[in-house]
Amino acid sequence: MKTIGLIGGMSFESSAVYYRQVNEAVRARLGGLTSAEVLMHSVNFAEIVALQKAGRWDLAAKRLGDVATGLEKAGADCVLICTNTMHLVADEVQARIDVPLINIIDETAHALKAGGAKRPLLLATRYTMEQPFYAERMKRHGIEIMVPDAEGRTVTHDVIFEELCAGRVLDTSRDKLNGIIEQAKAEGADSVILGCTEICLILDPTTLQLPGYNSTTIHAEAAVTFALQGDRDIRAA
Repeated sequence: MKTIGLIGGMSFESSAVYYRQVNEAVRARLGGLTSAEVLMHSVNFAEIVALQKAGRWDLAAKRLGDVATGLEKAGADCVLICTNTMHLVADEVQARIDVPLINIIDETAHALKAGGAKRPLLLATRYTMEQPFYAERMKRHGIEIMVPDAEGRTVTHDVIFEELCAGRVLDTSRDKLNGIIEQAKAEGADSVILGCTEICLILDPTTLQLPGYNSTTIHAEAAVTFALQGDRDIRAA
């Protein structure tokens, strides 16, 4: 079994989900008391959020690159950035290490294509919905994403940062997100990407009005596949 390196803490709420899902997936595949070989470096999210708000993605890339380098030196055979938003600097982080960085956007695209989805609604942070990195990488896979309107993007971003990252899950916010999905369905969306690793805390992808793709689970499963097989070119777009 190869060792999985997790860059966590963004937020720790979703990092806990990663740790559980990685280990559950290993146990499901191998049985018994088997668990995963995992190294996690959990960063101070407040520092990362400050860099996001300041637009200092260069400093964020250096910070996560330093963490990834440390995980590789400690024995990680692959690295995951346990958040969608910080994949804005994924290429810079990958350039710092020799082991593969398993990209959450690519893995989600593979799942969408396997499910026949072509026009997904993306629910994520404002950075992920509005910066070009996510949509452009999805286009490489032939997928055109939809995002909520301005009000919907604000609602989604605020639910993530003000509630989910703080461990608060509110029924009223779930209703708002379901309303955004309903509107997107009427506008032609054929699926929903839970494109923030905390959104799975409030939305169950199996109960939505459209087929749901949980990026957290998809990412964790990809890491386990790599750890147990290892011969797949995980960096292939």
